[in-house]
Amino acid sequence: MNYHALEAEEVLKEFKSKKEGLSESDSKDRLNEYGENIIEDEAKINPIKIFLVQFSSVLIYVLLASCVLSVFIKHYIDASIIFAIVFLDAIIGFIQQYRAEKSVLELKKLLVPYAKVLRNGVLKKIKSNEIVPGDILVFSEGDKIAADCRIINSDYLEVNEAILTGESLPIRKENKKLHENAVLTERINMLYAGTSIVKGNCKCLVVSTGQETEFGKIAGILKKLNPEETQMQKKLNKFAAQISLITLVISALVLIIGLVYGMDKFEILLTSIALAISAIPEGLPAVVTIGLAIAAKKMAKNNVIVRKLAAAESLGDVTVICTDKTGTITEEKMHVAKVFVDNKILDKRDDFLYFKNYKVKLDENKEAFDLVKTSVLCNNARFEIKEKIDGNISEKYDIIGDPTESALVLSALELGVNKKVLSEEEPRVREIAFDSERKMMSIIRDSGRNNKIYTKGSPLHIIERCSFELVDGEMKKLTEKRKEELMKNAEIMEREALRVLGFAFRNLNRGEKNPEAGLIFIGFIGMQDTPRKEVKKAIEDCEKLGIKVKMITGDSMVTAKEIAKQVGIFGKAISGQELDKMSDEKLLREIEDIGIFARTTPQQKLRIVEILKLKGENVAITGDGVNDTLALKRADIGVAMGIRGTDVAREVSDLILVDDNFSSIVKAVEEGRLVYENTKKITKFLMGVNFAEIFLILFAILFKTPLPLLPIQILWINLVTDSIPAIALVFEKGNSIKGNFKKEKSVLDGMITYLFISGLVCFLSQLFLFLLGLKMKLGIEEIRSLVLTSSILFELLFVYTCRSEESLIKIGIFSNKYLNYAFAACLAMNLIVIYTPLNSLFGLYSLSLKDWALIMPFAFSGVVLFEVWKIIEREKRWGFRSSNC
Repeated sequence: MNYHALEAEEVLKEFKSKKEGLSESDSKDRLNEYGENIIEDEAKINPIKIFLVQFSSVLIYVLLASCVLSVFIKHYIDASIIFAIVFLDAIIGFIQQYRAEKSVLELKKLLVPYAKVLRNGVLKKIKSNEIVPGDILVFSEGDKIAADCRIINSDYLEVNEAILTGESLPIRKENKKLHENAVLTERINMLYAGTSIVKGNCKCLVVSTGQETEFGKIAGILKKLNPEETQMQKKLNKFAAQISLITLVISALVLIIGLVYGMDKFEILLTSIALAISAIPEGLPAVVTIGLAIAAKKMAKNNVIVRKLAAAESLGDVTVICTDKTGTITEEKMHVAKVFVDNKILDKRDDFLYFKNYKVKLDENKEAFDLVKTSVLCNNARFEIKEKIDGNISEKYDIIGDPTESALVLSALELGVNKKVLSEEEPRVREIAFDSERKMMSIIRDSGRNNKIYTKGSPLHIIERCSFELVDGEMKKLTEKRKEELMKNAEIMEREALRVLGFAFRNLNRGEKNPEAGLIFIGFIGMQDTPRKEVKKAIEDCEKLGIKVKMITGDSMVTAKEIAKQVGIFGKAISGQELDKMSDEKLLREIEDIGIFARTTPQQKLRIVEILKLKGENVAITGDGVNDTLALKRADIGVAMGIRGTDVAREVSDLILVDDNFSSIVKAVEEGRLVYENTKKITKFLMGVNFAEIFLILFAILFKTPLPLLPIQILWINLVTDSIPAIALVFEKGNSIKGNFKKEKSVLDGMITYLFISGLVCFLSQLFLFLLGLKMKLGIEEIRSLVLTSSILFELLFVYTCRSEESLIKIGIFSNKYLNYAFAACLAMNLIVIYTPLNSLFGLYSLSLKDWALIMPFAFSGVVLFEVWKIIEREKRWGFRSSNC
């Protein structure tokens, strides 16, 4: 129900309540009817269920099937390795995702444990979970709101709603009937659970508790949102399905042909199973996991914590970043930006005021000094020195007060105003507090001979109360024409998204009844939640990476557009109300051109993410408040703030920016792209040669020759050459992470031709060596030893050419030390099998120097061919560029 559109008395009547509160018996009945004021858990966290979910992947299913087949053919080493890989992946995934399941529980922490409530006219303290609709709550400065409430009466009430709406400034609240269509950010007569009182006090009526509060509704939607697979998971699953299908078809073909040609049934069955196992890259999940872990470690050094390993790669796939404004792009801290004084607009940069490029020193400009002095003497913020270093006072302060008044005090300190001026020179006599009608506040101080009034407020209301203006050290009478001119200057500052306040003062005579009349106008001060210094460059870097940046904020349109302009976010700007009027079809058509969304609600943020995903974008969203959680969970990548972020925002996110620095995202994107690039290299290596043995065996069956490799030898090649060299590729440095990142549905995209050629070359090299051995009438064990060793060396050398699109000469043949270690280790393992008694177990023969000489040309054929090809292609590219110069 729209309680904001009713008078307070009407809401009281609706809930059958009264200003003295409910009776104890009434409250107990309602507690039974509505339930406790808590956010309910859908279910307790089930660690076993979370662990089992880690096995719900196509590639894992394929590997488990391979494990069973390995046991069937009694190759227990392979079975053990495959199972260890699967179990390791499950353990890592369990640890990473366990905490994510606690996100709904974290919402409960936002409900404060106690609240002040009127029961039968008596003010008492109760547990917040005992609050019921119809209760009358009392709040004062510093309190957190325990339920959704309709204000009955208030005194100078301001509420910080940034956690819910994204609004950077405290919201002035009052008892006032509003129009029915007022959006959440405009409901100044409502208080919402989880927000906090910045200033003033109030009495209000509880209208919603627990799940029915705005936070509760968010929690309800959050529970219904099932996190989607990351782009990496989708690609790996598709890859697994493709490879499994191809492998099963070819292995089945080998089995059928073998049976038709009259081969021993058990031998051909074992051979086809061995071929199927060898063709499936069982090392890929482990290698990818290691790569993601390394990337996560690098990201941590750049202040990005990866909560879900797959997100380390998926961030590199992002095409759109939807960023919150408050606390993400801006500092979530008000700063003085401009000053109008002595008929000039001055810029405040660092610790000085500037008129154009000239410094304006306070000790040389009385008007500027008086303006700054007035801003701190008409002020309730307090400051304390943070620390002392070696007995010297550090110029670092803790300022206590609302954001606007704190900004004024900080500005005065930065500009070098004497600290005595701020607290000691003119003692406070009394305050005339702010109210919504006057829209101003004043503090009267004892200046020695008489009292002096210092006043601040909205520009219009201040100017209306002024009779004079301080200009060039003189008081000049204010005419109506001059007042209009002054307002135009205030409007110029407001158009730059500044919160503008007017300032005035005058000496008082004893016993004056209307001290706020006949004031002397001194100037305006414009404040802003300023953008972080590094954000503009970070957004430029995103553009270079082919990533679009869109701002989604609860702030006003004027503020959003100005901040966007300052940091370089462009495009059409629309409000939440305009967004609600747009159909999904229209939004889908126009969202590409929209760069700024202002006055948005949590549900609207979620809708924006869903429309972008529907358009085919890979979406990352940054956020820090409860208002961001829905979109954080629904996006491809949710990026929460570490410092300003709420627990729930961090818990539903994939990544956390420890320093709340938008620029850290760019570094994380580059690391993500590097992970994916290296995953492609690993896949290229694993798949480029894994099918060669299948076609070699198929050839032998068709032409009725002895098998070139036994099942155990096929599995040995797979064991030696797959995992260790592939792990070494994880440490390759990226060479193509800039620019638009090509969208791919599978890790095989763009490499089919390469895989076909590499597989063909590997097959032909093995085939020629096999046929040569037969022609030389060598023993079958010697031939198999030649083929096996040649295959292993071919693959170990082939991995080098998979490192880069550039030639090894350019990137350095031995520049990846881990790959060199892997090569040496794998070669040593094969030599041990050949030259020790193990050779009888594997059906091998100890090779002579003559055998090695025969092997080498075939072993090097792949790397030589592909490196020559790269050099030729590079020359073609450079030749094309030169011809177009």
